[in-house]
Amino acid sequence: MADSSFDIVSKVDKQEASNALTQAQKEIEQRYDFKGVGASIDWSGEKVLMKAASEDRVLAVLDVFQSKLVKRGISLKSLDAGKPFASGKEYRIEAELKNGIEQEQAKKISKIIREEGAKSIKSQIQGDELRVSSKSRDDLQDLIALLKSKDLEVDLQFVNYR
Repeated sequence: MADSSFDIVSKVDKQEASNALTQAQKEIEQRYDFKGVGASIDWSGEKVLMKAASEDRVLAVLDVFQSKLVKRGISLKSLDAGKPFASGKEYRIEAELKNGIEQEQAKKISKIIREEGAKSIKSQIQGDELRVSSKSRDDLQDLIALLKSKDLEVDLQFVNYR
């Protein structure tokens, strides 16, 4: 019998992120507390750039964006937002949407699989994702439940289940 397998990935749906950003832009344009503070949010290459006249207003812009991401089903673990910094007369926050599992995180996940998963499960790191295989599909499903229960620093998706 062939091994069953699946991949553990961490990817953000670019279209959903873009929709969340558009919704945040609309809310910022319409809300009374953002009038006259130069509040804005937009793409800056691959990053999201938030601007406002004061530090607390730019943090409020970030809060609006985070709420829109959550409503669209994107985990906040995928958002890497920096600290507010002054740039001329305005404050800015640069945020990045993380794709892929970093090497260090992949090693942590691999260690959890080795130590807490069933003995028949094998995992291997392939670039920015992990391939997990086992002869028993039940063991793989137990592993998915185990990883979902762990509080990891990355948002995980389980794909290509065969």
